[in-house]
Amino acid sequence: MKNYFQFSERGTSFKQESAAGITTFLSMAYILVVNPVILSQTGMDKGALFTATALSAIIGTLLIGLMANYPIGIAPSMGINAFFTFTVCIGMNIPWETALTGVFIAGVLFMILSLLKIREKIINIIPQDLKHAIGGGIGFFVAFMGLKNAGIVTSNEATYVSIGNLSTAPTLLAITGFIITIILFNRGIKGGIFYGMVLSTIIGMVFGVIKPPQAIIGKIPSLEPTFGVVFNHLDDIFSPKVLAVIFTFLFVAFFDTAGALIAIASQAGLMKNNQIPNAGKALLADSMSTIVGSVLGTSTTASFVESTAGIAVGGRTGFTSIVISACFTVSLFFSPVLSIITPEITAPALIIVGALMATEIGKINWSNLTVAIPSFIIVIMMPLSFSVATGIALGFILYPISMIAMKKAREVHPIMYVLFVIFIGYFVYVI
Repeated sequence: MKNYFQFSERGTSFKQESAAGITTFLSMAYILVVNPVILSQTGMDKGALFTATALSAIIGTLLIGLMANYPIGIAPSMGINAFFTFTVCIGMNIPWETALTGVFIAGVLFMILSLLKIREKIINIIPQDLKHAIGGGIGFFVAFMGLKNAGIVTSNEATYVSIGNLSTAPTLLAITGFIITIILFNRGIKGGIFYGMVLSTIIGMVFGVIKPPQAIIGKIPSLEPTFGVVFNHLDDIFSPKVLAVIFTFLFVAFFDTAGALIAIASQAGLMKNNQIPNAGKALLADSMSTIVGSVLGTSTTASFVESTAGIAVGGRTGFTSIVISACFTVSLFFSPVLSIITPEITAPALIIVGALMATEIGKINWSNLTVAIPSFIIVIMMPLSFSVATGIALGFILYPISMIAMKKAREVHPIMYVLFVIFIGYFVYVI
């Protein structure tokens, strides 16, 4: 086992990987509650959605751990499930069965692109400065999510965002958890982020902020309402409206995953010579999990940026993913216990992880405005648009323009020009 996952080469151990896996799982566990709530608004069965969410996370995470040896958790994407529900099903009035079939087709296309190594090629030709910008931008995005979940940052009609009500019990719990985690982390305690979440949960229950679970073990809901539905609706995809939806699923998931993979590989110290080892296998595992997830009955899966919480604890190999997958398996039977893992509990981990990832922007060549400005747009637009894919798209549109303006058009890889055209089309015809 140690040899297969290269423990010695990556300077890790069973204890370190296990702590990392549990930490990532706790950071991701909210998806088991939130995904069914969002997707059930389309008319899908909430119980089946819970089981589909858990199983897709188990299978996808297991695949990327065993195939690519990466410490990454995979589960239904939060951004795409909202797009699936509110834009596709409710906004465009497309039945959930047809939309789910669109996810299946997008997953198959993903797998073809992965097998042809097109996805890997695109990721590897991205300029180094833009990769640092993607990693740093995701750091700001993750921290912003944490601040939002904690109630520290809230919406405001006049200023768009503003400071929240810091005197509410959930926000005070998040702040307390943040302080505890900072102390543990700065003291060099391994697993400080994980222990911080555990202590926050205990404090929350003691002071009545978090209700103790009413039961320990729950019955696993049936998959029957959603399982295999996609195979009965393949004829529904041949319309311009549905084809546009498939393209959007393809686009957003592609660059969400690419961004997460770049950020995770960089933070874990796995990136070498601007290349991500085993990127092809990681992307193939990701595409396979989307296919499996759609058959089970959930929207597009993706590599979770919350995986960086486990990396901060010391996760360096695919064994971390095995532990994450095992935790999701156990969660199928202990769903009532998961209800106590609130956004306020995981918020401190996201803020701290965001700070760690944001250090990537220090590696950008800020003295060279040709790459500095596109990099800045990537960094700033991820949190402001609340989308990793949108931030990447805007930066990739600006980069060729900047290079052409500086008479360096020949230094731009042809694929970057292709992406430039695709992104322009995306904003014109889809957004």
